[in-house]
Amino acid sequence: MTATLAMILLLAAPAQGAQPILAPAAVSAAAEPLTLAEVLRSSARASPQIIEQLARERQAQGRALSAQGAFDTVFGVEGRSRMLGYYDGDVVEARATRPFTTNGGYAYGAYRVSRGAFPIYEDEVYTNELGEAKIGVLYSMLRDRLIDERRTQRTLAASDIDIARFERLAVAVGVQTRAVKAYQTWVAAGWRLRAYRELVELADSRRGAIERQVALGARPDILITENEQNRVRRQALVVRAEGDFRTASNALSLYYRDAAGQPRIVDETSLPRALSALAVDASPAHRINASERPDLQSLLERIDQSTAKLALAENNLKPRFDLRAEFGKDVGDEGRGGASRTPAEAAIGFRFAVPLQNRAAKGKLAEARAEIDALEARARLLRDQITIEVEGVSIALNAAERLAATAEQERDLADRLAAAERRRFQLGSSDFFLVNQREETATDAAVRLIEAQTRIAAARADLAAATVDWTALGLDEMN
Repeated sequence: MTATLAMILLLAAPAQGAQPILAPAAVSAAAEPLTLAEVLRSSARASPQIIEQLARERQAQGRALSAQGAFDTVFGVEGRSRMLGYYDGDVVEARATRPFTTNGGYAYGAYRVSRGAFPIYEDEVYTNELGEAKIGVLYSMLRDRLIDERRTQRTLAASDIDIARFERLAVAVGVQTRAVKAYQTWVAAGWRLRAYRELVELADSRRGAIERQVALGARPDILITENEQNRVRRQALVVRAEGDFRTASNALSLYYRDAAGQPRIVDETSLPRALSALAVDASPAHRINASERPDLQSLLERIDQSTAKLALAENNLKPRFDLRAEFGKDVGDEGRGGASRTPAEAAIGFRFAVPLQNRAAKGKLAEARAEIDALEARARLLRDQITIEVEGVSIALNAAERLAATAEQERDLADRLAAAERRRFQLGSSDFFLVNQREETATDAAVRLIEAQTRIAAARADLAAATVDWTALGLDEMN
């Protein structure tokens, strides 16, 4: 009779039902669940690594502007006045020179005016009363005709901007991938913590019923101690899971930042309500050509830079042959130089030079060719690595999905067995050891399912990174 009464009291005890192991804890109404999209937006906006690369891109733009300075128009004025001596001549000359952007030569204009007397060896200084105006041009026919140092530096500087942009995108892909992994680790740690806490709650809820059974004489006293021992063991799992969760929260704060860019540490109230929040928002139809990868594009730009250096070295091996044309006219009344200054003047000329040894250019030529060969070999390797990386991630994703399906079946079966064993224990047809074992097995299966789903989400994140899925990585605005 006493045993029957104890069974009735045990059946009436609260919190004995077989609630799901993965049922999420109550979320505070004051805290909305933190989503992966929020973390990615925060990381893309405030990550110091991305901000650093943006600054380096601006540096490259500054260098490109400096390289354009080689084509600036230059204006200068030069004057000379004799303070002592037999002659008292004064002369002032202003000159403006503008380099060509498509040739190694330049155009120029000058104005010169003189007063007083000059020695015979400075006869060319004389001008009419209102001075002399002159325009001229120098044009390169062989060396520096198609490419020269100025244009090469401009090309390299423009290419540096593209390289800096590609490096920024490559860094952003890496940062966002790590942000996804940090979020997934945080969510998985939070759900493991919930699972272990629910396991402790089962032991807590059973304590009152066991104490009543012992008081009624239906169970031995040692069962209370055994239940407490079991609860302490489960509590140790909670403590370890709490440490893992705090570590994951701390790691996530590196990517989840406030408006001022300071790291934010989130607590359990911000955990998502479903494990589906782990998944990245990837497009199943997303495909990418390997040449679109920013790391490969950066390498291809470096090959283009080496090709430009090669062209410059080949240019420096050519002989120099420049043509010059000049037109000048003195204006105003006749000066001390006489009537010979008054008529308009036009002149043409040339300059020819042949490099005999030119070892510097030959060395640059050999260096550029070797650099191109090295970069092309690295590009081939990178293409192969990209192909293998994408294939490897796809294999890992397929294996993770199959493992998750098996883990979900295992979790469902373990939950059913645990629920059935609790009912048998309530009816007195099972022992305490077996029901604890069933519950812990069910929790272990639930944790394995969390880990399997985390592996799927991580593999999809790796695939998004390998294929540079800008949408999945939250980089649409930066691309």
